[in-house]
Amino acid sequence: MDHNRASRRSFLALATATPLVATVLASCGSSGPGQASSNEATDWILTGQPKEGIRQGARDDWNSAHSDQKIVVSSFQNDAYKAKIKTAIGAGQAPTIIFGWGGGTLRNYAEAGQVDDLTPWLQENPEVKDRLFDAAFAAGTVEDKVYGLPTETVQPLVLFYNKKLFTQVGAQPPTTWDELMALVPVFNAAGIAPISLGGQSRWTNMMWLELLFDRIGGPELFESIYNGQPNWNAPEAIDALTKVQDLVKANGFVQGFASITADSNADQALLYTDRAAMMLHGTWTYGGMKTDGGDFVSSGNLGYMNFPAVPGGKGDPMNTFGNPAQYVSISSKATQEQKDIALAFFKDGLLQEKEAEAYITEAGEVPIVKGIDAKFAGLEDEEWLKFTYDLATNAPSFAQSWDQALSPTEAETLLDNIEKLFGLAITPQEFADNMNAAIGS
Repeated sequence: MDHNRASRRSFLALATATPLVATVLASCGSSGPGQASSNEATDWILTGQPKEGIRQGARDDWNSAHSDQKIVVSSFQNDAYKAKIKTAIGAGQAPTIIFGWGGGTLRNYAEAGQVDDLTPWLQENPEVKDRLFDAAFAAGTVEDKVYGLPTETVQPLVLFYNKKLFTQVGAQPPTTWDELMALVPVFNAAGIAPISLGGQSRWTNMMWLELLFDRIGGPELFESIYNGQPNWNAPEAIDALTKVQDLVKANGFVQGFASITADSNADQALLYTDRAAMMLHGTWTYGGMKTDGGDFVSSGNLGYMNFPAVPGGKGDPMNTFGNPAQYVSISSKATQEQKDIALAFFKDGLLQEKEAEAYITEAGEVPIVKGIDAKFAGLEDEEWLKFTYDLATNAPSFAQSWDQALSPTEAETLLDNIEKLFGLAITPQEFADNMNAAIGS
């Protein structure tokens, strides 16, 4: 087994974690080598409103109240950040606070001694851990030690749809894969793209495979692959790979999807400007559609549901994939003074009430703070928040996104082959052969 691979137990703890009891708030960010003095901590955050403003606001509030413990913030787009943080950490120039999604990348950082073990600090400050979803900690844990403190929000994947366009063609939302495939020619005939997809980002394509693997083979199919078994060519896997290419060949995705980026939110825009009927994406996109989509959300035109069932499949249709939380770590290369600032911020500045409520009211997301669902009543987004909360907490399996669960090397091989699969440059069998060859290499 590859030394970068998490144990079977740790992945199952993540995939079948106990129901979340509540929700949390969070600030997202990673810090960078930036222009900070030795008595200031650095933090890089992700861009994109409304969440960028919420993250920045939490740090501005902290700096206003702690002039002697300042945090210097830089902001980056998602895909650019993922590349930049790897380079910075590898060069020993990491930000004080390292933002991430846990899983295989965090495991690599921990095994290389690049991030601090937060377990002793959490034992000294039990109130920090006690207020967050229990299920959020698995993806931030390596060999029973916490290296990534969960933060921000729980983010399952959702099939969004444009109610106006469904009404226009006289269709109902698909409850099965066959129904989804049957909708493709209906929307195409009406001059509407059936499905929006920011395929240039690659991980957006991956979401379709994740849920097809789950619905057809159950959570066990990817768990076996994750644990080093060459099961990419299992019959259920080939079935899922074939189904996704069937969707591509049927012109299920918007024309030119391979050149559309998720960072630009162009995929969301296709949905709310009535050019695409459906979009599979994380719950994090709701706030962007609400912010940028005019009255699309407020008028009730946005529909949402869990991914359709695949009849005869082994996976429970209530299962989901996505991000159980986001994570912040502390660079082992930071000075003790910088580490102390970061830990103080983690304890008293991160996911506090103001920030948590902003994620709910401004972004329409569910923070990973226990009991947070009590704050949904009467809100404009109450129905959506309750849907997200219930989807995340009731899922028999809530598995972490593949590219986060795997080691960075494996994830890059996966994304490269997914791009080729969606581009019809390789067959399902060639995809399986390529991925099996990469296991343990």
